[in-house]
Amino acid sequence: MTISTNHYLCIGCPLGCRLEVDEEEGQIVEIRGFSCKRGKEYAEQEHLDPRRMVTSTIAVDEGFPPRLPIKTTVPVPKERVRDVCRAMRRLQVRAPVTMGDVIARDICGTGADVVASRSIHPV
Repeated sequence: MTISTNHYLCIGCPLGCRLEVDEEEGQIVEIRGFSCKRGKEYAEQEHLDPRRMVTSTIAVDEGFPPRLPIKTTVPVPKERVRDVCRAMRRLQVRAPVTMGDVIARDICGTGADVVASRSIHPV
């Protein structure tokens, strides 16, 4: 049995701990380098099922400003980020838009909705 070590930089808090995750046959054997509980949880999540929040902007018809910042409501699987970005690129809305409005539900089957990150008023 071979143990492999993977390295991560924790983003769970401002400390930015350098994490090491030892794995054997797909199972985590040991996690080192964390200074808090969030670091250990981050290492497990990042190693077993990495996820990312996705943000972008889309066109707004008849609104100012002409671009609307959007984001996913929950992190999506890392391997699906490009698919989500491609789908976001095709989105467009008409003003008015209120911050928190759902722009797209369950984008790419990820379970994440896409919401407006600010309000846009009509021109």
